[in-house]
Amino acid sequence: MRSSKQYVNLSHNKVENHLKTLQNEFEEEVVPTDTVTYKLRQFFWSNFFGFVYHYFKSRFGKRYPYQSYPKDGDSGVYQIPNDATLALLSDWATDTIESDLVGRLVARYQADYTLHLGDVYFVGAPKEIRANFLNPDASWPWGTQGSLALSGNHEMYSNGRGYFEELLPRMGVDQAGVRVSQKAGFFCMENDHWRIIGLDTGYTSVRNPIMEIINPPDCRLKDSQVQWLREQVKMGDASDSRGLIFLSHHPVFSVFRNAFPKPGEQLREILGEANRPVAWIYGHEHRMVIYHTQELKNSLTVHGRCIGHGGMPVELKAPETHDPIYFMDDRIRTRLRRRDVSYNGFAYLTLQGPNAVMKYIDVEDTMIFQENWRVEKGAVIVEKADAV
Repeated sequence: MRSSKQYVNLSHNKVENHLKTLQNEFEEEVVPTDTVTYKLRQFFWSNFFGFVYHYFKSRFGKRYPYQSYPKDGDSGVYQIPNDATLALLSDWATDTIESDLVGRLVARYQADYTLHLGDVYFVGAPKEIRANFLNPDASWPWGTQGSLALSGNHEMYSNGRGYFEELLPRMGVDQAGVRVSQKAGFFCMENDHWRIIGLDTGYTSVRNPIMEIINPPDCRLKDSQVQWLREQVKMGDASDSRGLIFLSHHPVFSVFRNAFPKPGEQLREILGEANRPVAWIYGHEHRMVIYHTQELKNSLTVHGRCIGHGGMPVELKAPETHDPIYFMDDRIRTRLRRRDVSYNGFAYLTLQGPNAVMKYIDVEDTMIFQENWRVEKGAVIVEKADAV
C-alpha cells in the first residue's frame, strides 16, 4: 500500500507519473530501514532503462484501439430501477490508506451501483489496476447490481491497455438477471425519469509530446461516441423529458485550473431543441466543490459538481475567484509535506422516481453537504442545497 505523501504535488506530467510508478515498485522490494534518498538513488540507477522504455512506449507508442457501441449486441444503454442508489468516486485509485478507507466505507453503504470517474495512479498500469480493483485485498466497493468505470488521463499515460484489457472486462451491470460487462469507455444508465450518461474524455486527453505542444488536447468526444449519443442514446429527442446527469473525468467548468469546454459544446449541438439544464459531475481536480449554476458559452446550462477528492491529497489552494462557488470543503484534515490537505470522500446519489438526493460524505462518514434535485420537463432543478 502506498503513502499519500507520494501524491502531494503530483503533476499531470507523464514522465513524473511513470517515475512514480517504477519508484513504488522498487520501494515494495527494499527493506524498511532504507532511507528515502537511498531508495530513490538505487531505484534510479537500477531501473533507468526500464523507466526509459515505459516512458517512450507511453509517449510515442500506439494507444489501445478505441472501443465503441454497439458491440456484441450491447448498445451501452442499461436499464436501472426508478428507485436506485449510486456511489460516485473520482481520482480514487491511489492504493493508499485513505483510498482504502473510502472504498471500505462506500462498501458499507451497499449501493446498487458504484461508478469510478477515472484516474488510476500513477499511470493506469495493469499492476495498478489490479492493486486497486481486482486483487483479493483490493478495496474497490463493488455495487450490488454492478460497477462501471470511466477513463481519466492517467489511464492513458500507459496507452489505456490496463484500463481496456483488465478493468473493463470486470466492470458491468445486471440486466434482467444477466451480468453485462462494460465494453467501452462510456455508457448510459436510464430509468423512467433519469438518464445518467458517462462520457469518455480520457482517451482524447493525451497526445504525443510534439502534438501536445502544437495542439493541446481538448478532451473532445470522439466521432464514434458522438454517433452513439445520437443513434443509440437518441439524446436529441425533444420528446424525451428525462433529467440528464452527465459524468466525466474532466471538468467542463472550473475556477481552479483549465476546464475543458469542448465536450459541453458537442453535447449542446447533439441536444439541439432538446437542450435543457443538466447536472454534470466530474473529477480531475482533487477537491470537492459545488458550483452555482453556470450558463456556459456555446454550451449548456450546468449544475457543476467536482468530486475529485476520492483518494488523492485534497487540495486547499484558493481559487482566483470565489464567485461561481456555492460550497467548497475547505476543512483541514492533516498536513503532508508542509501542505494542508482536506478530507477524502465520495458522493452518494439516491434516485426516487423524478426526485433525487445527492449526499457528499467524507472519509470519516460525515455528511458535509446535501442537495435535492427534481426533473421538470426534462430540466434538472436544484430544489435545496445546504452544507450540513
